[in-house]
Amino acid sequence: MRELAAVFRRELGGYFATPLAFIFIVVFLFTMGAFTFYMGGYFESGTADLQIFFNFHPWLYLFLIPAISMRLWAEERRTGSIELLLSLPVPLWAAVAGKFLAAWVFSGIALVLTFPMWLTVNYLGDPDNGVILAGYVGSFFLAGGYLAIGSCLSATTKNQVIAFVVSVVVCFLFTVSGLPLVIDFFSSWAPQQVLNTIASFSFLTHFTAITQGVIDLRDIIYFGSLISVWLIACGIVVDMKKAG
Repeated sequence: MRELAAVFRRELGGYFATPLAFIFIVVFLFTMGAFTFYMGGYFESGTADLQIFFNFHPWLYLFLIPAISMRLWAEERRTGSIELLLSLPVPLWAAVAGKFLAAWVFSGIALVLTFPMWLTVNYLGDPDNGVILAGYVGSFFLAGGYLAIGSCLSATTKNQVIAFVVSVVVCFLFTVSGLPLVIDFFSSWAPQQVLNTIASFSFLTHFTAITQGVIDLRDIIYFGSLISVWLIACGIVVDMKKAG
């Protein structure tokens, strides 16, 4: 665990060693506010909750989270520092998990900094704070899912732009897999069991359920399993690249 903590501290400190982290947080907070209060028409809705705020998270994360994950391994490979990292007495699992957890905590910090929206809602009305808290939990797990995918794909290339684009595409497929447009495409030839399986992979299905205020164990298991599978895949890719 000491090795994991060392990698975690190194990576998390690296985010704040340059102005890029602060720029990302400012952009994150600005876009979240703009989409919620202006594009989402929050004041016109006449409801004291943050449902509109959370509805935009999957689509904003679709571009913002890959911007974090694209550098996790691609930058290490481009600069050659990955050889130094892997030559240290640090297990591969600790390097993979440490990098991921640092990125996840960083995205969590950005998410927590949206708390003025929560305060604003409580000032304007009497919202169900339990539902809002569940929405934040769901958003954090959603970010973790996107980051795990992006981390694995970042390990496959030295080019951060390629890692970003491919991550956006894969995350998009996971996001929309449960929408009627996708299900209708497969419904003409695929059996119902296949349709249910495709829909079960949708980020939106599980995230929306949590934002309704119901933290179902099945949704937590889904995100936990997805994160674990992609991190294991990331470890395999890094190990293969090291061997190559």
